[in-house]
Amino acid sequence: MNIESQVIISSDFIDIIEQLKKLQTNERFVEIVCESGFLVDDVKEVFTKASIASEEPVVIVMAAKTFSEIVQNRLLKLLEEPPKNKIFIIIAPQKAMILDTIKSRLPLYVSKVKKEKLDIELDIVNLNLQGLFAFLKLHRHTKPAQMKPIVDEIINQALKSKEFKLDYKTLELFGKASKSLLFGTQPNFVLSAVLLKLLANKKAKNIQPRIGNETLQNRR
Repeated sequence: MNIESQVIISSDFIDIIEQLKKLQTNERFVEIVCESGFLVDDVKEVFTKASIASEEPVVIVMAAKTFSEIVQNRLLKLLEEPPKNKIFIIIAPQKAMILDTIKSRLPLYVSKVKKEKLDIELDIVNLNLQGLFAFLKLHRHTKPAQMKPIVDEIINQALKSKEFKLDYKTLELFGKASKSLLFGTQPNFVLSAVLLKLLANKKAKNIQPRIGNETLQNRR
């Protein structure tokens, strides 16, 4: 991956942008990240940013779940005659949604993300308030790109543990919380919201009542 005008296929917008910024030398980044589809108004913003004169290279990153044919055709006019010192990078989750006319003008890079097991250093099964606050303190300066896989792993472990009452609405909330990290929500806020919700939904342990040194079941 290089800093050049291109199309990058990936659903992890934040991670790709972070990777690009690591390659940054004297370029200035302008990020237009849309939670759902890239709209005509977003295209207008791209044109506005591209029209601003700059002596330093400006990287205009456009990321969204969908790019309609209308939107791409409008962007095509800009890509055919790019302004001086402007670099255009489109990030989309699927190669199939990109028009051939765009592909013919921009190189296409498919990001292959190698998923490794993440050790989050948190005992999900025995989650308690003390451990929750300690974990929040540990990650008070964690950035969004690093927080998203942590939150995703917490949710996955909670599901596998079967120690929590997780209905559809709760799972939907968790999904939205994770995605919100892609769009600027404070990482510590998202982490605390997920952990507090899990703690509230933790199943009570089924402990047999004791009579003397025996359980009620043993006396029957």
